[in-house]
Amino acid sequence: MTTTTHGARQRVLSGMQPSGESLHLGNYLGALVHWVRMQDEYEAIYFIPDLHAITVPQEPGELAERTRRTAAQYIAGGVDVDKCTLFVQSHVPEHAQLGWVLNCITGFGEASRMTQFKDKSQKQGADAASVGLFTYPILQAADILLYQPEGVPVGEDQRQHVELSRDLAQRFNSRFGEAFVVPKPFIQKESAKIYDLQNPTAKMSKSASSATGLINLMDDPKVTAKRIKSAVTDTDTEIRFDKEAKPGISNLLTIYSMLTGKTIDDVVGDFQGRMYGHLKTELADIVVSHLEPIRLRTEELLADPAELDRLLARGAEKARTIASATLADVYSKVGFLPPLGGAR
Repeated sequence: MTTTTHGARQRVLSGMQPSGESLHLGNYLGALVHWVRMQDEYEAIYFIPDLHAITVPQEPGELAERTRRTAAQYIAGGVDVDKCTLFVQSHVPEHAQLGWVLNCITGFGEASRMTQFKDKSQKQGADAASVGLFTYPILQAADILLYQPEGVPVGEDQRQHVELSRDLAQRFNSRFGEAFVVPKPFIQKESAKIYDLQNPTAKMSKSASSATGLINLMDDPKVTAKRIKSAVTDTDTEIRFDKEAKPGISNLLTIYSMLTGKTIDDVVGDFQGRMYGHLKTELADIVVSHLEPIRLRTEELLADPAELDRLLARGAEKARTIASATLADVYSKVGFLPPLGGAR
């Protein structure tokens, strides 16, 4: 039986795909700032899911570059490799190995009901969707269960994937014997969503139809400031928080609040009787001053890829210490013969 005791701290795990040249403000405020906080409170494991990235077509050179860029932005954004475990998914082969075992205890209908596959396959067309895209929630379950985390910090839209992990852990434990901790979702309720600056009813996303609604961590400061100052608002002039009637202003107030630590009510009070332009100008300065050190630190890390790769290799070695023990237990329980010498 795999132990669930990880010293004095609970273990958590999370990751973000290397799907673009830059993380955006929604990634940063919705996930990365919480990771930085959690690495002091938990035994934190963070990874870059490059195996998941190839469920849609990728240009190999771009994928490798984006993986490094994503890792650099994690670190520049405050992820401390001495406090947590940071690695690239493909560097730990146990992810794919456990994924296959879990594939074999997952029902076809069960996998078919995963909402994100439905959404993505509808966009691509059923014939264009790969088997990997269909089964990626099962690989995601393997990502989680390998490390025996008590919790998985996710947004509400990812709850279904954690529930699948729970179901598969319970099913395996019941059928073969206790091997997995049954993880709980840590829903980040205090983390407000960041919306597109040009379409403030849609979540900020790399897949947006126009880049002008995105604030990327790696953008030139002038581009960042211009996009905030050009953000869509409304014809009213009152600065107040109202997501239904004033989604654009509400989005800007949310960003201001999250970057300054002020409550939204306090921000609204500060701008009482002032114009939208004042809010946009001050917010542009705040965002630029917050993101510029991250951009510069990322560029420093990317200028020394050998050192960045060394840090990721060290993280993978730490991750494999945990993952290999879990996989060995799983393989034994399902009846696989151990190889000579104990190597897989």
